[in-house]
Amino acid sequence: MSRSKLQVKRVATLTALLALFQLSTRADDKSKVSDRVVSSAAVLKEIMGMPEKGIPQELLDKSACVAVIPSMKKGGFIFGGNYGRGALSCRTQSGQGPWSPPSMLLLGGGSFGLQIGAQAVDLVLLIMNLRGLESLLDSKFTLGGDASVAAGPVGRTAAAETDAWMSAQILAYSRARGLFAGLIVKGGVLRPDKDANELLYGRPVRAATLVLGGASDKVTPVPQFSKDVQIFLDELNRISPSKKK
Repeated sequence: MSRSKLQVKRVATLTALLALFQLSTRADDKSKVSDRVVSSAAVLKEIMGMPEKGIPQELLDKSACVAVIPSMKKGGFIFGGNYGRGALSCRTQSGQGPWSPPSMLLLGGGSFGLQIGAQAVDLVLLIMNLRGLESLLDSKFTLGGDASVAAGPVGRTAAAETDAWMSAQILAYSRARGLFAGLIVKGGVLRPDKDANELLYGRPVRAATLVLGGASDKVTPVPQFSKDVQIFLDELNRISPSKKK
């Protein structure tokens, strides 16, 4: 075999190996995104299974959106430089309809109080209204900057004893080492995870298309979704099937 033919064969082999590697990597990344969706559903199920210490049902039923970031990593003494990935779902039809397919999220930066010493926590955000949500869906959203954030009350009667939900746009909760509590949030930045959305739904799709039911993007309808997405939606519909005033 001539040297030129040998070089061509080597290039073809390397190209094929690279293509296989890329396919394997993409499949692995898609599996991680799907696992994140299922983990988010599990966090909600476990937290709402603690009626005496969980999120008050009244507040959950009043929320317009729910964001879950399972196993958020801590980077400093009190979450200095934290980082996490999760899922966001909103009630469609201007906050009054059924839960939307989730848009995947990235969270970075900021300061998160209370869970000192924890290496990873589950973070839940109740977004009480849709004001300012457009900035999150299009680019990024600063907690405590673009929207006011308060540590959410816990327990069955907590909602009746506080007016936090009346003044704050977002109520924040965390769980670490089996402990669940309201969380003080300062400066964390949420943004859509566009790559994860593409992996989850099989094509590029805007966050607004997903969580607003396609109303803002009629050219690109909400895509079909997997059983993992359905698990997340089933859990949301189970714990809060409809919004209450």
